[in-house]
Amino acid sequence: MMRKKRRSCVETVVEGANTTTTTNSTTKAKKSRTTGRPPKESVSDDTNQSVFTKFLREAGVTVKRGATSNEIAVDQVVFQKRIEQQLRKNPNYPGIIQEFITGLESHIEDPENFRNCLLPCVPQLSDGDGSSVSSFQESLLRMLLGIEILQTSTINTLLEKLPEFMLDGAGDAGISVPRIIINQLKWLDRVVDSKELAAKLMELVSVAPVDVQRDIITSLPEILEDSQHNDIARELNSLLQTNTQLTVPILDALSSLNLSSSLLTEVRGAVMTTLAAVQLEDLPVVVKFILHSVSVLDAYEVVNNLRKKLELEQCVLPPALQLSQSRTRSDGAAAAASTAGSSVALILDGIKSAVRFQKTISEAWLKAIDSVDESENHKVIDLLVLFILHSTNANQSRRGAERVLKSKVRTGLIQEALLQKTFRDHSQVMRGYFPSILAVAQCLLRSPDPCVVPFGGHMYQLSFIEFDSYCQQEVVGSLVTHVCSGVGGEVDMALELLCGLVTEKPSEMALYAVFVKGILDYMDNLTPQQIRRLFHLLSRLAFGQQQQGAHIQDDMHIVIRKQLSSMVPKYKRIGIIGAVMIVGSMGAFQPKVKEVKDQPLPQETFRQVTALLELVRSSSDSSPEAAALYYDELANLILSSTLDPQVQENIAKSVLDDFQDDFVVDLGKEITGSFPFPARLMYNLDEEESQEGIAINLLPLLAKDIQNNREQLSQTKRANKRVSPLCLSPFFRLLRLCEEKQHHGDLEEIDALLGCPLVITGLDVVEKINSLSKAEREFLCNLLFFTINWFREVINAFCRLKETEMKMKVMTRLQNITYLQTLLERALAGTSGYVPPVANFDGETSDAATFASTAPVNKAKKDGTGKKKRKAPSKSSSENSSLLEEPTEANETQQAIVLVLKEQPEKEKEKEKEKEKETWQGVSLVSYRQFFRELDMEVLSVLQCGLLSRSLLDSELQTKVQEEVLLGPAELVFLLEDMLRKVEFSLTSAPVKRAPFFKTRTDKSVGFSHLQQRSAKDIAACCVELLPALCSHLENCHNHFQTLLSENNGVVDGPATDVQEQQLMSSCYQLLLQVLNTTFSWSGFSLPGQRGLLKKALGVLAERLKGRSELTLEQLVKHSFEYLLNFGSTMPSLSTALCLSQLLSTVSEKGGNPAAYREQTASLAKRFLSQDWVTASGEKERGNKFNEALHTLLRIYLDNVDDVLKAVEEIAGERIPELLNAPKNESSPTWPTLNRQTFLVFYKVMMAELEKAVRKIPASKISDNAEAQSEKLLTWNLAVRDFHVLVNLVKVFDSRPVLNVCLKYGRLFLESFLKLGMPLLDYSFKRHKEDVQSLLKTFQLSTRQLHHMCGYSKIHQDTSLTNHVPALKKSLELFVYRVKATLTLNNCQEAFWIGNLKNRNLKGEEILSQRSQGSDEEEGEEEHSLLPQEKSEDEGQESDSEEPKMINGEGNVAEEDITDDSE
Repeated sequence: MMRKKRRSCVETVVEGANTTTTTNSTTKAKKSRTTGRPPKESVSDDTNQSVFTKFLREAGVTVKRGATSNEIAVDQVVFQKRIEQQLRKNPNYPGIIQEFITGLESHIEDPENFRNCLLPCVPQLSDGDGSSVSSFQESLLRMLLGIEILQTSTINTLLEKLPEFMLDGAGDAGISVPRIIINQLKWLDRVVDSKELAAKLMELVSVAPVDVQRDIITSLPEILEDSQHNDIARELNSLLQTNTQLTVPILDALSSLNLSSSLLTEVRGAVMTTLAAVQLEDLPVVVKFILHSVSVLDAYEVVNNLRKKLELEQCVLPPALQLSQSRTRSDGAAAAASTAGSSVALILDGIKSAVRFQKTISEAWLKAIDSVDESENHKVIDLLVLFILHSTNANQSRRGAERVLKSKVRTGLIQEALLQKTFRDHSQVMRGYFPSILAVAQCLLRSPDPCVVPFGGHMYQLSFIEFDSYCQQEVVGSLVTHVCSGVGGEVDMALELLCGLVTEKPSEMALYAVFVKGILDYMDNLTPQQIRRLFHLLSRLAFGQQQQGAHIQDDMHIVIRKQLSSMVPKYKRIGIIGAVMIVGSMGAFQPKVKEVKDQPLPQETFRQVTALLELVRSSSDSSPEAAALYYDELANLILSSTLDPQVQENIAKSVLDDFQDDFVVDLGKEITGSFPFPARLMYNLDEEESQEGIAINLLPLLAKDIQNNREQLSQTKRANKRVSPLCLSPFFRLLRLCEEKQHHGDLEEIDALLGCPLVITGLDVVEKINSLSKAEREFLCNLLFFTINWFREVINAFCRLKETEMKMKVMTRLQNITYLQTLLERALAGTSGYVPPVANFDGETSDAATFASTAPVNKAKKDGTGKKKRKAPSKSSSENSSLLEEPTEANETQQAIVLVLKEQPEKEKEKEKEKEKETWQGVSLVSYRQFFRELDMEVLSVLQCGLLSRSLLDSELQTKVQEEVLLGPAELVFLLEDMLRKVEFSLTSAPVKRAPFFKTRTDKSVGFSHLQQRSAKDIAACCVELLPALCSHLENCHNHFQTLLSENNGVVDGPATDVQEQQLMSSCYQLLLQVLNTTFSWSGFSLPGQRGLLKKALGVLAERLKGRSELTLEQLVKHSFEYLLNFGSTMPSLSTALCLSQLLSTVSEKGGNPAAYREQTASLAKRFLSQDWVTASGEKERGNKFNEALHTLLRIYLDNVDDVLKAVEEIAGERIPELLNAPKNESSPTWPTLNRQTFLVFYKVMMAELEKAVRKIPASKISDNAEAQSEKLLTWNLAVRDFHVLVNLVKVFDSRPVLNVCLKYGRLFLESFLKLGMPLLDYSFKRHKEDVQSLLKTFQLSTRQLHHMCGYSKIHQDTSLTNHVPALKKSLELFVYRVKATLTLNNCQEAFWIGNLKNRNLKGEEILSQRSQGSDEEEGEEEHSLLPQEKSEDEGQESDSEEPKMINGEGNVAEEDITDDSE
């Protein structure tokens, strides 16, 4: 009833609205507000208009004219149903439809009417009741489109009207008529003719303006049904190729269409081809479409192509170009771009959303970046994506991103230049990923791999420079955390970064000086070098030129004073180091700026500097160790810094006077005192000034110092200033550097110290060491240590002088050192429990205590240790210096002496003494290196002198010894040993290892304090400068042994051989090769900036062969390799031969084709292995060191030989049988290095290399052709045959180590065969039956022997062997099942049978205690399989007793069975 009343009410209203005689004034007003045209009278309405109006009125809609919206009185569903019923029930149906549409067209000819029909209808309320009509109603045209019989005609009408409004744009109310028309077509319940609609819309697109085109295209997914999606996608794809302006709407539409996978791939490929031409602002949409349209199968391919085509480097445009592009865009697009951020940020956001929600995308990005194998091919996008993956951590991508980045940095593919470019060009984008950047930098800095640590440091540095203050604070805080961690490499890099930031950005770093100051609370974990760096950067902040961090000055002074006043040596050391660093910053020389003259140091600052220096001096007076450290630190400061002239002069003015007063005495002056040994004047080189010279007062000072120590122990009060011999070398170093600075390198003022003698005792007392008391022995050892350290510091000072006389004196001092070291070795051997005096004062005091318990005291050196053994001094090095100056008489009761020069003894007596001393044996000084003063790198310049050998002396009758400065073999060994230690310390990168919690950390940098202050690049450059001299020495060694071989008919142990000289020359040879190998192995040569240094180094070697010329790197490597190859004929020992082989391998790797040199390397290694190695005394080389060298050399041979399997077959099948046929203590005639003592070495290497070789055999595929299968089968046949021979050798060599090797590598070989060999047999069985059968039969014999070894191991209960048994038994059982599977696959399962294998020992004898019951005689074990089989009682108790058998009786596959089954 209510619905009927409402309908009649609506009808009445409609009638009234269309009557010409209405009296409603509002209606008249509305009719008059049309577009200016007079309203049509109702009498002129045509029939069609009447039908349209009538039907609408009857259905419940009131059509309004003008600006008033149409009204609806019923629900739109009711309206649509009524219209459809009226049309269908009309007698003129279907003609009435056309009349209705004609009326509609007439009605909407008026733009206002048309607009009303496009806008939503409003509910018509009657008597306040609107409950039956919803609050929102569709437009009239939208409701008509929902009527199927009217839809097509209505759509045609709308699309015909649309061109009229195409160029109008948005109206005053912001309404775009074309967009409203298109909106009418969206989300229709059903589209009657979707195909026709799609065609008409695309026609409109072809003629419409860009804005209308965009509206139509973006609406297509909401208009068309799914059946039309593929067709419309093809048309859009074609349009995309021709009109880049529509890229964004087309891709938006394509993203919403339901497309087939093939079509999607086609569309994506087309989009990918146009990627380079896409506008910058459209690029994010393109990237988003590509990434969101990938599937699991093609993810990697799509991402890889996208990565190659996405050039973010080109997105960084000049500001003017960016402005011009922004003008060409519409206001809406420009506003959208400005609010959404830069295009790069939007691209990365698209990538970020893709990797976050699709695991395959993140994996594909990692794989794509990981697959790049050239550093030039890496792009900015790679780093950005890695940071995105790290920040999102979607699907655990964080760990993968870190792994890939580490790998790329380690291999040098992602370099610091790319990182710098990324930060510079995209700093705003990178700022958004700062937490990830910080986390990755922390991870890299903490990595044990030294190759990736600098990259992490570079990330920290760039983050500080490019980002805001918040990020800077986080960077500094993170670096401080690294410093406080206590891990060596991490601390060093963090301190280096902080120092670099203080240098580059002092004002910014000053803001965070308080954070850095916090490190002072964690100095217990820092080494002296790290403490030096810390105070260097803090003092730069607090006392630098600008003094930006002046607010921490007071704190620094408080800390320094507190530590200097401490009685704990560790903290006093820290105070001294810190104070000297502060002096360096406060007293630094300030160069003139432009035209301004040099500014003198302010008087107040100078006063503070002098006061601080005086405080340090007074604090260290009572402790010789502290004073010595102060002198060393001050010397380092003068060497490395440029101080203000006032400060420099203040330091230097008292040094010379104090040194003369404390340590120098005049010759002829009488000295009284009680000494343990008689004082003698030794090692004087200035004979012509015998009574007017000076001497170093060492012996009296040492005696007095020991007495002072005793007195101090018995007294509680602190002593005043003490003059200790501990300070002699450090004080002289300070004096020398002050003189160099003041006189610009001229040491004329102090050159008398080079040749002046020392007041010590006669060194023949060393021969009586066993008759001395413990105190006298220790006193003598102290005296020797102080003397050697004095000479080492003297050489440091004067090694760079060019005068021949000075060079001769330096060489003589070197000879003195080498001779004194031989005496010291003997003295130490007779002095157990002795701890030497400290020589490097920045180390821990616990070093000496630790040394006391670990030093190898009183142990004679053994042969074969690999260390240079020096039984006696070199004749050529000592007869002109050391022994010539020893006095011949000794008066042990003399208490007062007059220092005068004694006559030199005769040479014959000295030679007799040398012969007597050869019987002595001493300890090695390797463990005592920390107690010697460090030699500077400049000392190595002495290597540029020639080599003086015995043959040279004999040939020239010693006539030119004084004319030319030459090195003796002992001195050359001494210098090369020091150089090798230096290059190994500086150029060898070792993983950073964290110290165990309960173990004290051993500081391996002790003795390298000066070296640590130089970069690895500087050390490498120094080594390259010395390469010509090293090559000359190498050639001299080569010529020496070549002459020796020619004189002795090809043997090195001839009757006239000087054993001692040959040992020294052999050591020289080996050390030279080791130094060269370590230098060329430096990882820094692979860096782009060091390629020039590498070419220079290789050029030195190439010049020795081909002369100076311009060559490419590959040519340099070739000529260098040929040059070094020439030395192979004169190797004196196997260890030297190994060094040459390693050097050749290292040099060959520097070129682009290392494989080209493998044959020559293998040939040389084989020649060394085929050579009989004897010592100078005629004995064969043997021992652990020899075996280790042999092991490495054999590996080099097998790694470089063309065919490893044939090489193993030659050794195992030919050389070892030769050994078995030889007498017990003899070697293989062909390979003398192979004997019963070295068999284990050969066996282990052959088993390891055989297993490694089969792992490299390519996996077999079913698609392989017959030739490939045959070749792989042949390879496996050879490998199995080699394995069989090696396994059977345990029957002859049945020692436990050999069994251990066989069990270990036997399992690995079996696993590789199961993984790689059995698939080949699956595919080759039918085609190569005989070959497969032979292979399996041979392999069965080997597995049977392995089974016997398992039983043998359990019988003997040897845990070292039984540990391998479970895994090996498992692999043997897997082999059984795998063979059965192969037979089943080839329809030969009947040829397979299984039995019980009896346990036997290595000889094949049955183990009776574990005899298997009910088993047949042991058969072939070839294709065996562990099928379920009933076990005997014994088998149930001991699983090892079961070993299956198969394949027809004798271990052979019955051919007739195979043929029948396969057919």
